[in-house]
Amino acid sequence: MTTNHSLAYLHQWQYNSAMILFKEIAMGDVEDPELYAAVPILDWQKSEQGQWVMEHAVEPPSFRIVTNFETYGYKIQIYGNLNEPDEIIYRLKYT
Repeated sequence: MTTNHSLAYLHQWQYNSAMILFKEIAMGDVEDPELYAAVPILDWQKSEQGQWVMEHAVEPPSFRIVTNFETYGYKIQIYGNLNEPDEIIYRLKYT
């Protein structure tokens, strides 16, 4: 059974230390980072890793866009939570 979840924008106050950083995508300096983030996020969701995470996540993963001071661009960070057995499998398989 597959579920179709979409990523939610992660507001700063929703983040907690138990969240796992699934993917970090570098992006250049663009006028509208939310608009340009859509394609790399969808590409990640369609990847093997993204499909596995979307299927096993406790709640749909969230993303946030932060400033990358090293490149004067942005970073797209995809976070989420997994239950303990799934987290172990994820870390063994994808990190």
